[in-house]
Amino acid sequence: MTSHQAVPTLDDVAKAAGVSPATVSRSLNSPGLVSKSTLKRVKSAVDALGYTPHFGARFMSAKRTMTIGAIIPTMENAIFAKGIQAFQERLHSLGYTLLISSSSYDPEIEAEQVRALASRGADGILLIGYWREERVYEFLKQRNIPFLLAWAFAANNALPAIGFDNRASMYQLCDRVLAMGHRNVAVISGTTEGNDRASNRLKGITERLKVEGIDLASVPIIETPYDIDNGADAFERLMRLSDRPSIVMCGNDVLAVGAMQRAQEMGIKVPDDVSITGFDGIELARVVTPKLTTVRVPHSEMGRRAADELVRMVESGDVGRSQELPSEIVVEKSIASLV
Repeated sequence: MTSHQAVPTLDDVAKAAGVSPATVSRSLNSPGLVSKSTLKRVKSAVDALGYTPHFGARFMSAKRTMTIGAIIPTMENAIFAKGIQAFQERLHSLGYTLLISSSSYDPEIEAEQVRALASRGADGILLIGYWREERVYEFLKQRNIPFLLAWAFAANNALPAIGFDNRASMYQLCDRVLAMGHRNVAVISGTTEGNDRASNRLKGITERLKVEGIDLASVPIIETPYDIDNGADAFERLMRLSDRPSIVMCGNDVLAVGAMQRAQEMGIKVPDDVSITGFDGIELARVVTPKLTTVRVPHSEMGRRAADELVRMVESGDVGRSQELPSEIVVEKSIASLV
């Protein structure tokens, strides 16, 4: 017969530490109110006994689970990694646990995940970008679950968001491209349907080209899911056009790195034969050769601010406050000047 060891209780921890149960509770819930020596004894007892606090009653009384949900479009590449890492670290420092899932850019999957997080008692939810069915927003509002958007910012949208202006950022990069003498521009964009970040980045390029007087009908644009191989294949298609572009502007760094890899395989020199730009400023942009000209996004700052704001919304019951963060044009060796 197998004997089962009794699960240690708060009273067991108090006895082992030589303090009252109330002091153990205070040490676990409000460590700042307990002396360092007492805190050390309680922690030692907790570790020795393998005690796990049962937070259920406290959560029920507080009507919070101390969990925050986040749904990102993909975990397959590093687009969201740095921002989500900063988000998680700040949540942890505030006493919250992160539950994260990926929608694979599928709105139906995202809607299911929103419902799942709500059923698990998530106190608040972080979502990426603005575009999703209105029923998702209505679901969250009806259940009084605070939500915050990230990786996007639109001054004319009332939904709470902490991010950057994708259209304006790409408009500025295109402005730099034109200033360097490029007029024969091609674009490898992320899939724009259901993705406001990709759509606005493409819009930033086309709006600036239109201002320049360039006929948009002459601009080759390929939309493809964010993936290195997809970027490579799209680049090869562009390079087989009779009128090769002098520059290929990519919707993010992942597509751009794919383009650079295929250029090398095809014997096309970057930037001597063709220039390439990206968007996001992820680590990948700095390790490729040549280094990638891109738009650097404030990933870590965005993650930290999003955690602070979402927790504030949860704990205060107030509406969310949008914040626009600046992006930065980083010109590297992947672009050549034609002037």
